[in-house]
Amino acid sequence: MFPLLFSLLIQSPAPQASPALPQPKTAVAAPVTKGSLNQLVSFMVGSFSSADQAKADPENYRDIRLEVARIWPDRTDGVWLYVEQAAANTLDKPYRQRVYHLTALPDGRFCSVIMSFKGDALAHAGAWKAKEPLKGLKYEDVEPIKGCAVFLDFDGKGKYQGATQGRECENKWRGATYATTEVTMTAAEMCSWDRGYDPADKQIWGAEKGGYIFKKLAGR
Repeated sequence: MFPLLFSLLIQSPAPQASPALPQPKTAVAAPVTKGSLNQLVSFMVGSFSSADQAKADPENYRDIRLEVARIWPDRTDGVWLYVEQAAANTLDKPYRQRVYHLTALPDGRFCSVIMSFKGDALAHAGAWKAKEPLKGLKYEDVEPIKGCAVFLDFDGKGKYQGATQGRECENKWRGATYATTEVTMTAAEMCSWDRGYDPADKQIWGAEKGGYIFKKLAGR
């Protein structure tokens, strides 16, 4: 959905040093027995941090903050989310901003269509803080990123997991031709692994050891 999710880190930022930051407390997971679109959304909405992973392995992971807020609550064609990612030391300048459109499919799976802003996405930075995020945004202001939808299954034990399909998600960053995203989500954390590949299926960008682990933070 997005280190595109739920972004997803389709474009992983280059490693750079960042100042030490206070680490917020993580939320406590609640027991889960049944999957549903509403439950998946409840897992996704909130504030997340990869601070623990970055502290344990600073050579491969950065401290990234992920904010997810529901938008357009009156729409009846699924659930719409605003997703914002930023390095912990530059929270006012997110490097990725997306809109996700979540729906429940007839076969029991869930689909998250990833959408980009047509205009200046930075004009919406921090919109997740608003009482009604992106209230003035129109459907015509965003567009789907072709082939980059994420399809998720529920494992019956409190976990949603899925990925993009094959080589369908076109991506030209750093010489790649396509990108993939793998996502695992529970009530307590989200793991997102984004990678770019060349025509010979050689990895060009993205984490090599595994996905970014975002712990859900208490208080939102």
